[in-house]
Amino acid sequence: MEQYLIRFFAGGLMVSAFAAVGDVVRPKSFDGLFGAAPSIAIATLLIALLKQGPSYIAIEGRSMILGGAALAAYSLVSCQLLKRRQFSGLISTLLSTVVWFASAFGLYWLFLKET
Repeated sequence: MEQYLIRFFAGGLMVSAFAAVGDVVRPKSFDGLFGAAPSIAIATLLIALLKQGPSYIAIEGRSMILGGAALAAYSLVSCQLLKRRQFSGLISTLLSTVVWFASAFGLYWLFLKET
């Protein structure tokens, strides 16, 4: 029960803080960058720090960074397939998912396999 309370308050605090930053930033198209994902990631790392210690969250933090890089590769390929090649949304998503898996597992193999 204690873990749920920590998640509730830490997550709520972080979401509110990032929403405030998103409200101040111009242009308003950046609001989505300061939505739930960064705040929930920070809250998750805080809970992991309290339960597992700093060495565990170091691995988790690196994993989040590599996952973000894989998502960026997915997004880039998806946009290129949609805009330049005029592929349908379904085909673009399916092909980009292959890129995401290859990026995610490739980055894992390069940087995290030995940890």
